[in-house]
Amino acid sequence: MGKTTRKVAIIGTGLVGSSAAYSIINQGICEELLMIDINKERAIGESLDLSHCIDFVNSRTKVRAASYSDLEDVDVAIITAGPPPKPGQTRLDTLGIGAKIMEDIVPQIMASGFDGIFLIASNPVDIITYHVWKLSGLPRHRVIGTGTSLDSSRLKTFLSEILDVDPRSISGYMMGEHGDSQFAAWSHTYVGGKPLLEILEERKEELGEIDLDEIVDKVRKVGFEILKRKGTTYYGIGNALAYITKSIFNDDHKIIALSCVLDGEYGEREICTGVPAVITREGIKEIIELRLTEEEQAKFKQSNAILRQYMESIGYKQEILVQFSQKNSIF
Repeated sequence: MGKTTRKVAIIGTGLVGSSAAYSIINQGICEELLMIDINKERAIGESLDLSHCIDFVNSRTKVRAASYSDLEDVDVAIITAGPPPKPGQTRLDTLGIGAKIMEDIVPQIMASGFDGIFLIASNPVDIITYHVWKLSGLPRHRVIGTGTSLDSSRLKTFLSEILDVDPRSISGYMMGEHGDSQFAAWSHTYVGGKPLLEILEERKEELGEIDLDEIVDKVRKVGFEILKRKGTTYYGIGNALAYITKSIFNDDHKIIALSCVLDGEYGEREICTGVPAVITREGIKEIIELRLTEEEQAKFKQSNAILRQYMESIGYKQEILVQFSQKNSIF
């Protein structure tokens, strides 16, 4: 990534991919944006439509439809391709189809000579990110999933409504699976630097009894509430993808809750799960290990156990995980 032109590819130009592209263009995050889709006409149409934004924004982004062979010098490859959950399904239920899609597209991307950073939003994002890591052979710090970044944003939004403060003044993380087993690290949630739990205790008379489990349940379910009403979610995750991409190019060293491949952090190995991490121009610089309470540690272990159960359905059994443990394990 020593060149001056910042180049991004989006694989999957549906609602999530096109929303991410729209955010990237409006924020002037890169100079060149490639749009790739199995439906080539869709990719061309989105590229044309997006290119007509340029007269109304502050910087020029060249947008074009592309193929996998064009990805050799791309800095960030964003993968959004994959099926949304059907009514009654969880994100985990889409794993079989999602894994096969990655088995088709990742080898084609790598065959181009791609040597950048993968940023994955395809669900179930934790397992798909792990799968892309194995398929690509890239070091783990350059294969990143959106993880619980959006869930953490939703958490801060709900808390901001209760406390009447800007969500950007709240620091806190949802962790574990981007799905039903995620949990809030309440012991590390702060408002203006003050512990949330302390604030709730001090303002109990004003705020009443705040059910923290109810807030977490709301965070878990809100994506499906949106899906039920409009078919799918795309603005929040699209902006999250743009935010992470911008943080990479700017070498921000921001701490974001992402899907990261763990190699000893939190006592876990050979799993990808949502944890706070420092993001830089080279990818993940450091995974932040929070000192969780015993209850939070138990929830984290349980969430990862569920992910491992589903990982086995696409061939990542324990003996295979041990076999792979020496590969790509160093930042």
